[in-house]
Amino acid sequence: MPEPGSALDRSRIHRALSRPNLLLGADRELVLVTGLAAVILIFVVLTPYSALFGIAVWIVVVAALRMMAKADPMMRRVYARHVGYRPHYRPTSTPWRHF
Repeated sequence: MPEPGSALDRSRIHRALSRPNLLLGADRELVLVTGLAAVILIFVVLTPYSALFGIAVWIVVVAALRMMAKADPMMRRVYARHVGYRPHYRPTSTPWRHF
């Protein structure tokens, strides 16, 4: 019987816990919001042209979102975090700095 701590402990990490949440190959929330906006456009205007325009806009936006997700599936979260940062940080900190 091996001594405790002499062998490596192994834990399984399932793929579903580490994969990004995608729908149609793009960020799930953005695809759903885009689809909702297209459906609202179609049903508010209620013309055949609005239906064609809404479907075309949805297809183009989903294609762009798929390209974005292919580059980086977490790009939306990274951009949202980036927007929250200050535009300039001082290279040094001082105790007399005012916030």
